[in-house]
Amino acid sequence: MKRIFRHRFFVSQSDNLKSKIQNRKWAGLFTIVVALTVCGARADAQQAGKIFRIGFLDVSTASGMATLVEAFRQEMNHLGWIEGKNITIEYRFAEGKNDRLPELAADLVRLKVDLIVAPSAPSALAAKRATTTIPIVVTNAGDPVGSGLVASLARPGGNVTGLSSLSPELNTKRLEILKDVVPKLARVGLLRLPGGAGIGQNLQLKDLRPAAVALKLKLEEIETQLDAKGLESAFQTAKQKQVGAILTTADRRLFAERKRIVELAGKYRLPAIYFQKEFVDEGGLMSYGADYVDLYRRAAGYVDKILKDAKPADLPVQQATKFEFVINLKAAKQIGLTISPDMLARANKVIK
Repeated sequence: MKRIFRHRFFVSQSDNLKSKIQNRKWAGLFTIVVALTVCGARADAQQAGKIFRIGFLDVSTASGMATLVEAFRQEMNHLGWIEGKNITIEYRFAEGKNDRLPELAADLVRLKVDLIVAPSAPSALAAKRATTTIPIVVTNAGDPVGSGLVASLARPGGNVTGLSSLSPELNTKRLEILKDVVPKLARVGLLRLPGGAGIGQNLQLKDLRPAAVALKLKLEEIETQLDAKGLESAFQTAKQKQVGAILTTADRRLFAERKRIVELAGKYRLPAIYFQKEFVDEGGLMSYGADYVDLYRRAAGYVDKILKDAKPADLPVQQATKFEFVINLKAAKQIGLTISPDMLARANKVIK
């Protein structure tokens, strides 16, 4: 009986020891969990109080980009990002000078911004060369893959993602519209920036030249500077070459000068089609292209996701989904051009 009692006593002692060890383990785990929870709560609180710094890098001008920048800011506000409260935006405009982009990109990197918004391929490429770690959101690159910004649309693979405006493909469509609108059109003047304007323009020309041949149109490429004298000279050259209509490459710097370009097209009585509806807002004849306001709003969605810890490499590049064909009948009347009912029926908007 004594042996049985001793055995039970030792079993009981062993069980108690195991229980104490087990309790200590659970107590230790509980302490760790509590500590991690507290740390996580503190981290969340710090994150909630953080003011993110966003860089905005563009090749054109502040005044020329005001409409699109405002669309971006409005959508950011809608998503809960308010300037001065939880974000600040550092704007850098190259004033139409591509060679200033590397310096401005480097300045944003020195400021240690959390993200860079780059509207076009040239500004995005400058940002990409300046940093491989800061996320970059491009709002309207014509051909992100062809320009070397991303490995593929589905898998960007680096620190760049965003949206494509499909500029090269849409230029061909603009040529087709010009031929349909202007009777017996044989010669089209293409306003383009000087040879070293950038990869975006080169990709557009690569598509435009064969498209003109296919449409049996002579494409007169007219290089222009962006000052008043340079643009006037370009239109004088267009008249000398006896072009029947005007087209421009899709470029942010030409967009910034849209008011002056539209005025000159009217002065020289040349039908013209543009790549954004904002040209028509300034009195231009026609536009066909992506809805850029929509692209800038969608770019804000990318910024929102990345500021909430998404990785650019995991966010596929999206293409433009909204396109607009706008006709201004007032401008047509001023240059003596009659637009057919069939063409008017194709337009998304007709200004009378």
